[in-house]
Amino acid sequence: MLTNLTVPLLGLVDTAVLGHLDSPEYLGAVAVGANLFSILYWTFGFMRMGTTGLAAQAWGKRDSFAQVALLLRSVLLAVGIGLLLILFHKPLISLGLSLMNPSPSVSALAAEYAAIRIWSAPAVLCQYTLVGWLIGTHFPRGPMVMLIIANGINIVLDIFFVTVLGWNSRGVALATVIAEYGAAAIGFVIVLRRLPDGQKLSRALIGQLSDYLMILRVNRYIMVRTIALLLVLAFFTAQGARQGDVVLAANAVLITFLLVISNALDGFANAAEALIGEAVGRNSRRGFRLAFRSALRWSLWGAVALTLVFVAGGHWLISLLTGLEEVRTAAWQYLPWLWLLPLASVWGFLLDGVFIGATRTKEMQNTMLLSALGVFLPAWWLTSDWGNHGLWFSLIALMLARAGSMGWLCWHYSRNDIWFKAN
Repeated sequence: MLTNLTVPLLGLVDTAVLGHLDSPEYLGAVAVGANLFSILYWTFGFMRMGTTGLAAQAWGKRDSFAQVALLLRSVLLAVGIGLLLILFHKPLISLGLSLMNPSPSVSALAAEYAAIRIWSAPAVLCQYTLVGWLIGTHFPRGPMVMLIIANGINIVLDIFFVTVLGWNSRGVALATVIAEYGAAAIGFVIVLRRLPDGQKLSRALIGQLSDYLMILRVNRYIMVRTIALLLVLAFFTAQGARQGDVVLAANAVLITFLLVISNALDGFANAAEALIGEAVGRNSRRGFRLAFRSALRWSLWGAVALTLVFVAGGHWLISLLTGLEEVRTAAWQYLPWLWLLPLASVWGFLLDGVFIGATRTKEMQNTMLLSALGVFLPAWWLTSDWGNHGLWFSLIALMLARAGSMGWLCWHYSRNDIWFKAN
C-alpha cells in the first residue's frame, strides 16, 4: 500500500507545482500527456500483473527455476517492447493527441512533454516486471524501497526544474524520466539479492521464442482489459478537454485524487494477488478463503477511511494543489462525485487481485469490456446534457458495473470450486 501511494504522490506534486503557475495550460498539458502515457505504458501493464500471478504460483510450488526463468524472460521482453515504443513514438504520440483533441496551446505543450517522457519506456516496463516479481515472491518491501527512493528523486527534480529553472511542463517530464531509470536500477539491485539460493544462470533460463510467446499469450487478456480501461480514462480526459481548459484542469486535479484512491486500495489487491496465487499454486482452498476474506475486510476499511478523508478535507486538498481560482471553483463543483468513488471502486480493485492471482485473466477482460461498452458509454450518452457531471456519473457507473459482474463470477467460481481447475 505504501509502495502504491508513492505513484499518485508524483501526480500530486506535478499538479501542485504546475497548478500554481500563471496559466491552466501547463496543468492541462501534463494531464493530457500523463493520460497518453498511462495508455501507452499500461497497455503493457501485464508485465506487472501477469508476472505477479505467475511468480506467486511458482512461489507456492517452491519452483526456483520457474521463478528465475519468468523474471529473466519478462525483463528481456520489457526491454524489447520499450525500445520498440521509442522507435515508433512519433506516430503513437500524434495519434494519441489527435484523439484527445486538446486546445492548440495545450496540445503543443503536451507534445513537448510526451517527446521527453517516451525515453523512459524501457525503464518503466522493467519496473513493472521487477515489482510484479517481488510482490509475487512475497517481498513487497522491495518495491516500497525502490519506488519511494526514486519518487523522492522525482519530487526534488520536479521542484528544481519547474520552480527554479522555469522549465514548466517539460521540466516535469525530464524529472520523471530520470526517476524512472533510478527506480529500475534500484529494483535490479534488490532482485539480484532475492534470487533463490542454488539457482544458477544458465542457457535454459533464457528459453526459446515459444516461451516469450507463451508469456504474451497468457497475458493477452490483461492487455485487452487494460487498454479498455485506459481508453475510458482517455475518453474522460478528451470529453473534459472539449469543455475548455478550466474543466480539463479541474478534472486533472480530481483525477489525481482518483489515482490516490486506486493506488491505496490496490495495495490490498496486490496482497491478494500474491496470497491467492500462492494458495492456487499449493492447491490450498483454506488459504484461498483466508486470503480473500482478509483482503476484503482491509479493502473495505480502506475505502471508508478514504471517503472520510475526501469528505472532510476535499476542499482544502484542492486549494493545496492549485491557486487558480477558476480551477478551484470548478473542482469544488465536481468534488461530491469523488466522495462516491472509494466505495464504488473498491470491489473491482480487490477482485482484480483475486482474478490475477488465480490467473483468470480472460474473465477480467470480458467483465471490463462489458462494463465499458455496455455501461460506461451508454451512461455517458444518456447524460451528455449534464456536461462534466455526466462524465463523472458514467465513471461511477463503470466502477459499479465492474463490481457487479466480477462479484457474480467470484461467487459462481467459489460455489462450484472452479478456482482450482485448469484454465
